[in-house]
Amino acid sequence: MSHLGCYTCWGVPECCWLWPCLAHRHAQVSFFAFVGDDLQLCILIFVGQNGSTYYNTAALVSCVQSFPERRGPVVGILKGFVGLSGAIWTQIIAMIKIPDQASLIFIIAVGPAMVSFALMFIIRPVESYRQSRSSDDSGFMFIYSICLLLAAYLMGVLLLENMLDLDQSIITLFPVILIILILLPIIVPILLVLFSDPKSPDEEALLEPPMLAATKSMHVVEEISTTSSAKHVVNEKHPNLEVHTLSEGPRDVFRFQARLWQAVTTAVKKIKRKNGPHRGEDFTLSQAMAKADFWIMFFSLVMGAGSGLTVINNMGQICQSLGDDNVNVYISVISISNFLGRVAGGYFSEVIVRNFAYPRIVALAVIQAMMSLGLSYYALGLVGQIYVVAISTGFGYGAHWSIALAAASELFGLKNFGTLYNFLTVASPTGSLFLSGVVASTIYDYYAEQQAKHRMMQTYGASTNLAMPYVTGNNELLLCEGNICFSLTCAVLAFVCLFAAALSLIIVHRTKRFYGQLYGKTRT
Repeated sequence: MSHLGCYTCWGVPECCWLWPCLAHRHAQVSFFAFVGDDLQLCILIFVGQNGSTYYNTAALVSCVQSFPERRGPVVGILKGFVGLSGAIWTQIIAMIKIPDQASLIFIIAVGPAMVSFALMFIIRPVESYRQSRSSDDSGFMFIYSICLLLAAYLMGVLLLENMLDLDQSIITLFPVILIILILLPIIVPILLVLFSDPKSPDEEALLEPPMLAATKSMHVVEEISTTSSAKHVVNEKHPNLEVHTLSEGPRDVFRFQARLWQAVTTAVKKIKRKNGPHRGEDFTLSQAMAKADFWIMFFSLVMGAGSGLTVINNMGQICQSLGDDNVNVYISVISISNFLGRVAGGYFSEVIVRNFAYPRIVALAVIQAMMSLGLSYYALGLVGQIYVVAISTGFGYGAHWSIALAAASELFGLKNFGTLYNFLTVASPTGSLFLSGVVASTIYDYYAEQQAKHRMMQTYGASTNLAMPYVTGNNELLLCEGNICFSLTCAVLAFVCLFAAALSLIIVHRTKRFYGQLYGKTRT
C-alpha cells in the first residue's frame, strides 16, 4: 500500500480526538468549533469507523492487481481475515489488560496505524508478478491451511473461555499463540525469495497473464467482425487512400501498409469508444452502471447479503425470544462461519472457473440457496434452529463477498476495481435497511404488541382500554417470546434468498460464453 499513509490519516486523528473526549478532557480539544459536543462526537465516530474502508480498499486492490490469476483465493483470504479481525482484537486486548474504555480507544487508534505505517512501502501492486507460477498452488494451499487452523483455534479458545474459569496466565498465552499463527503465512514469500528461480526482467516483460491474453484475443475477434464499420470510418477519414500494387516497389508497399494500419487502428478505437468496453475490459463506474450485469449482481447482493446481515443484526433478539442466554456463543459461531464462508467461497469459486470454465457466480447461487434452506429450517421451528441459522447465514454472508467481488473484477476489469468494490459493498446495508428496519422490525413489533395485549387481558381483565396506549407506547414491555417472533421473518428472508439465487443464475446464463472463452483458453 504505497499510498496507505494518507488512508491512515482518516482513522487515526478522529480516534485520537475521541480518546480525550472519553477521558473527560474534551475541553482541551475542539475539532469542530461550530458544532456542539454531541454532534462533534458523532462526527468523530463516523469518520473514525469508516477509516477501515481505506485499509480494506488499499489491501484488496493491491493484492488482486498483483495476483490476477488467483483473484478468488486472494479476495477470500483477505476478506476472511477482515471478518475475523474482531475476534483477533478481542484476544489481544484481553492480554493487554486495558483499564478503561478511553485507553481502549487510544490503542485502537494507534495500533493499526503503527502496522500500516510499517507496511505502507512494502504492500503494493507488483507489476512483475502477473504471470502464474507453479509455486502459487502450494503457497495458497499453505495459507488456506493456516486459515482453517486459525479458525479452529479461535473457536476452541472462545468455547474454553465461556465454559471454564481460566487463569490469567493461560488467557495471556492464547493471544501469543494467535499472533504466531497470524505470522506463519510470511513463510511463503520468504521461501519464494530464497529458493525460487528468478526470471530476468526482459523475460518477465515478455510474459503476459493468460487471462489477459485470452481477453485480448477474444475481443480482437469481435473487433475484426466490425470490419465493415472500420472500412466506413477509414474511407471517411482517408478518402484519397487507394490500394497500391506490388509493381510500385517494396518501399511504396511498406509505406502504404503503415498508413493502412494506422487508419484501421484509429477506426477501431473510434468504434470502441462509441460502443464502450466489453466484458473483461476495464470499466469505469459510470460505464459499469450502464450494464445490466452490474445491476443484476448488485440486486443479488442486496437480497442475499442483506438477508444475512438482517439475521446477524437481530441475533440478540432471536436468542431472547427463544429464552437462550448464550448470545456470545452464537455471535462467535457467526464470526467463525463468516470467516470460513469467505475463505471457502474464494477457493471453490476458483475451482469452478479453473477446472470447468464456468461462471463464478454459480457458486453464489448455490450459497444463496443454502441460506434459504437454513432460514426455512428456523421458520419451521425445528431442533437446534439457532445453530443452523447462525452457521448458514454467517457462512453465506461471508461467501457473498469473496465470490461477488472476484466476479466483478473479471467482468469489469481491475483498473477501477477499488471504485466498483466500494459501490458493491453498499448493497449489504441497503438490503439490511429494508429487510431489518422494515420487514423484521414490523413483524416483531406486531407480535410483541399482540402478546403484551394478551398479558394485560389476563392480568386486568377485559376492561383495559385505558391501559392500552401505555402498554403499546412503552418499548420495554414490547418483548416478543417464542418462535413466532422471527419465524415469519425467516420465511420471508428465505424467499428473498431464492429470488437472489435466481438473479445470480441469470448472470450465469449471460456470462457463460465469456467464461468459456476466458478460462477455457487458460486451461489449454
